[in-house]
Amino acid sequence: MGVQGQLCADCFGRTGFVSAPMCTCCGVPFPTARESTYCPTCEDSLPAFGQARAALRYDKHSRALILPFKHADRIELAPVLAGMMARAGAALLQKADVLVPVPLHRKRLFHRKYNQAALLALALGRVSGRRVQPDALQRTRATSPLEDKSPEERAAEVDGSFQVRPARVSSVAERNVVLVDDVMTSGATANACARALLSAGAASVDVLVAARVPDPRLS
Repeated sequence: MGVQGQLCADCFGRTGFVSAPMCTCCGVPFPTARESTYCPTCEDSLPAFGQARAALRYDKHSRALILPFKHADRIELAPVLAGMMARAGAALLQKADVLVPVPLHRKRLFHRKYNQAALLALALGRVSGRRVQPDALQRTRATSPLEDKSPEERAAEVDGSFQVRPARVSSVAERNVVLVDDVMTSGATANACARALLSAGAASVDVLVAARVPDPRLS
């Protein structure tokens, strides 16, 4: 890390930015060009959101940025990550009316003290000039950790666990929403949030994250 929260030249050179080829829909990076522009997951079933984009591949270099930000109170990294996200998601931000972060359950928020997705959304709002509604979504129940679950188990775990706060429905209804999070793995959480937003009347939902976990089937 360089001066004033910017990446030094060496760190920048080792950072794995997501670029083409990637899935047209969910943004998962492809190791090489494919005949289909969709990944196997999106070929099988399109998600509720329109498109997802990520700044970084989730690897040892991006983890060195994201894990301290997420778990070690390094909140000064939010603007660094948001700047990368703004470049990766420029097309999504251009048509966005409002940015909405993926929420933490209140118990997890109590222990962590901050929602890393909300900090990213606020930093993105400053970079892009887009409005941020940090409390539009809420978790209706606590969910167990998803790290060791299969994509199907992840989807089942988070299904129905998000809703738009009744007092915030007007902030997302008939608007193009960009959902913001730190890391996207299978897309189960993003999909569940997108369904909640669309059910509340959102015109569209896209997803912008700091890092995307590659699909092991494509390696």
